[in-house]
Amino acid sequence: MDFEPLPSAAGDATADESPPGRAVCHPGCGRPSTVCLCPYLPATPLPTTTTVVILHHPHALRRNPLSTLPLLARSLSNLRLIPGRRLLPSSAPLIASPVLLLFPSPDAADLASWCQSTPPPARANPTLLLLDGTWKQAKEMHAASLPFLSSFAVPVSLPVDCGVDGDSMFEGELVVKKEPYKGCVSTMEAVARALRLLEPEGRGAEIEETMVGVLRVMVAFQAEHLQHRLMKPRVKMRKKKDIKREEEMKRNARLE
Repeated sequence: MDFEPLPSAAGDATADESPPGRAVCHPGCGRPSTVCLCPYLPATPLPTTTTVVILHHPHALRRNPLSTLPLLARSLSNLRLIPGRRLLPSSAPLIASPVLLLFPSPDAADLASWCQSTPPPARANPTLLLLDGTWKQAKEMHAASLPFLSSFAVPVSLPVDCGVDGDSMFEGELVVKKEPYKGCVSTMEAVARALRLLEPEGRGAEIEETMVGVLRVMVAFQAEHLQHRLMKPRVKMRKKKDIKREEEMKRNARLE
């Protein structure tokens, strides 16, 4: 597996320097020990004929504790992670043809339809390219990379309904965070759904189920945490003029 070292989901702490008061599973999933996902990850990264390449925004890991990239890195052996805001020609050696750019752009073909209409030899051993970040970041990364990608990448997407709001974590068992539209999914779920279609001989369904199982447990942990978290009441802000008026009233009362 060829990828940049991933900081843990807990931040920049190293294996010997855990955040005070919270143990972290550094050698495994990188998550807090209380919500460790190692028992649900495959014993060894799953081999695939599809090469998965993910261009991830530099802030995608350090500022997003719910990033699924660390889990992907421990789930798939044929995975390459490229940090950056756009894909450059210097990254071309990492990408072998055919290249499928999985992003819900207006000109993207439905991935299932593309698989059905493309002869098996023409879609053997593909490269699946994804963009990881917030949706705003992903759109910017897509626009910045398109001048390079448009010459060889085939734009494809999973079904997305831009006319319907996306689900929240409490409305779907695989929703990591509130999505903008129906059909928008996390990077890990997108990879799992795509591999189900791209991997030969029915192998994709098995890979999808394994990856979705890990994601399902992660979302369940997070939903339980949010449901039981004690919310502190918000301190009511007082205006300076009200405080000044109270002080004047107290001074007047002492003078009487």
